[in-house]
This record gives sequence, C-alpha cells and structure tokens, in this order.
Amino acid sequence: MRRIRAIVIACLFTLPVAADANGAIDPDALFVTAQDVELKQFQWKKRPVVVFADSADDPAFTEQMELLLSRTEELEMRDVVVITDTDPDARSEFRMKLRPRGFMLAILGKDGELGLRKPFPWHVREITRSIDKMPDRQREIREMKDRASGR
Repeated sequence: MRRIRAIVIACLFTLPVAADANGAIDPDALFVTAQDVELKQFQWKKRPVVVFADSADDPAFTEQMELLLSRTEELEMRDVVVITDTDPDARSEFRMKLRPRGFMLAILGKDGELGLRKPFPWHVREITRSIDKMPDRQREIREMKDRASGR
C-alpha cells in the first residue's frame, strides 16, 4: 500500500511539470490538477475525466489513480485528460459545476457536459466503454473507419 501511495503522490507532484515557462498547461498532458485548468481549455479537444476526493489520502482516490495510471494508452487514444481535485476548500470550477460529495469520478464529453458520474472507483475498461458509447466518440469512430477505408 505504501508503494502505491508513493506512486500516486509522485504523479501528483509531477503534474505542475506539465506547465511551460509561461504557466500554460501542456495540451497533451494526461494528468492535471483542477486548480491549474479551466473546462473551456478542453472543450471540443479533450474528454475530461475528473477525479474528486476530499483528500489525496482517500483510499478510493488512491485506487482510482492506480487504475488510471495502469492503462494510460487507452485513455490517450480517446483524447482523455484526467483532472484531479482533492481540495474542497479551493472551490474549483469543476467542483462548483459537478458538486461532488467525497469521492466521485465524473466523465465529461468533449462538449463539456456530464456524461457519467460514479461514487466509487472504476476500471479503465469501464471508463473507455462509457466513452465509446458517447455520440461524439461514435462519430470519431465512424470517421476513423471512413479514413481507413479511403472514403
């Protein structure tokens, strides 16, 4: 358990490295904190998966981060950005919009609208299946098939 917590904490402390010298967040960063970004930055570009907890020590938060870190390729393939928010006092834009109570996982579409919320950790397999059912993702899949077939 200590090893897992160390991995999660190390990941969280490296998140600010995704910012450049001007303080702008790298658009290709997979993990960011809610205090560093705004929802409009991702609209029509990325699918936010927001992980809320009242503390970074919350066991559900730790488990969710482990699950997400274990299969990052699948998330990147679906244009996901993972946004973490473990500070209820900061009152981030995401916390104000989604109003979590304790731990919560929220999946938003590229339009910024809530697609799904869960009060417990979810495996990446379940997250990607939910994303693949979203209308904008279905359109992307059709477009990829059309390009592959030369249409």
